Amino acid sequence: MALDVGDRRVGVAVSDLMRVIAQGQETFEREGKKGDLAHVRALIDDHEVSQIVVGWPLEPSGRAGAQAQKTQRFVDTVLSQTGLPIEKWDERMTSVAAERVIREAGGGKKRRRKGTVDKIAATLILQGWLDAKG
Repeated sequence: MALDVGDRRVGVAVSDLMRVIAQGQETFEREGKKGDLAHVRALIDDHEVSQIVVGWPLEPSGRAGAQAQKTQRFVDTVLSQTGLPIEKWDERMTSVAAERVIREAGGGKKRRRKGTVDKIAATLILQGWLDAKG
């Protein structure tokens, strides 16, 4: 399962059982530490998740900035409560690529498609990780 963690929303994608194809699942609104963890745990149970890939928000220079620190706190919480292996994956440009996919598919107004962008970004993160792991 891949998570694209933002300040307000988390995009979610899962792979098929063969770990070949990433599929966007949903975007959920953040509800605080407890609510976020409950939602992630339900996803883990529903999809029989054995590995989590989290989009790692590096700055264009490659340096981990403030957003990476926020994401690390989210990762630490999920790791301490689930014990599942979590791998960070460079997410630079995934939101830009997701916006492009939506525009090319004739997507609607930007404010209505933000949740879709998060889900597609999670899908791109997971597919990149799956392709790299072969």
